[in-house]
Amino acid sequence: MDSQSSCVVVTGFGPFRQHLVNSSWEAVKELSKLGLGSDREVELRTLQLPVDYREVKQRVTRIWEDLQPQLAVHVGLDATAKAIVLEQCGKNRGYRDADIRGFRPDRGVCLPHGPEVITSRVSMKTVSRRVAVEGVEVAFSRDAGRYVCDYAYYLSLHHGNGCAVLVHVPPLSRWLPASLLGKALQVIIQEMLEETEKARAQSLVCRKLNLGDSSQGEPIGGLLL
Repeated sequence: MDSQSSCVVVTGFGPFRQHLVNSSWEAVKELSKLGLGSDREVELRTLQLPVDYREVKQRVTRIWEDLQPQLAVHVGLDATAKAIVLEQCGKNRGYRDADIRGFRPDRGVCLPHGPEVITSRVSMKTVSRRVAVEGVEVAFSRDAGRYVCDYAYYLSLHHGNGCAVLVHVPPLSRWLPASLLGKALQVIIQEMLEETEKARAQSLVCRKLNLGDSSQGEPIGGLLL
C-alpha cells in the first residue's frame, strides 16, 4: 500500500432488522459535514454499506483496490452498547446470523484458509485512553460480535494489511444524538491518524537502523508493525 496515500474512507451501515435508522450511518453523515478537522491534507470519503455479506465483500474489496486509503474506518451499530467501542481485531469464523437477505456465509467463514484473527495496526486501547469527548464514553474490545460489521472489518484488515478499524456506536438517543456521535468520530479518527503516523515513523527509523547495521555485518531485528 502506498504510504503517501492521503485518503481516509469511513463507512456506516444501512437499515437492518428493527433498526430502520442506523446510528452508524447517521454518525458518518454528521462526520462528513464536520470533516476530519485537522491540518493534515487528508481527503475524507464516506459511504454506506448494506447489511449484506456478499455485497459487503465486493464493496470492501473495491475500497482497497480503487481508493487505497491510508486508513479505513468502519462504523457499526451495537444495539446493546452504552459507549462507543473501539474493536481491536476481526475474526474469520462464526458468522451464523443471517443478513437482511437471509444469507449466511458458507460454514460461517469469511475467508477460507484465512487466519483466525487479524489485528489492526492501530492500538485501540491507546486510542480509547487518549480520546476525550464530553458526554461520551469510549471503550475498548477484542470481540466485534460476528455479524456483518465484524465480517467487513476482517475483510478490510485482510485487504488493507491491518490499516483498518471498527468503531461500534450505540443507538441514537436524547443523550447521544447523531451530532455528538459525529463529533466523537472526528476526535477518534484524529487520534487514530496520529497513532498510524507514529507507527509509520517508528517503522522507518527501525528500517534505517537495520540497514545501517547490516552494512557493518551486524544486522538487528527491525520492528514489524
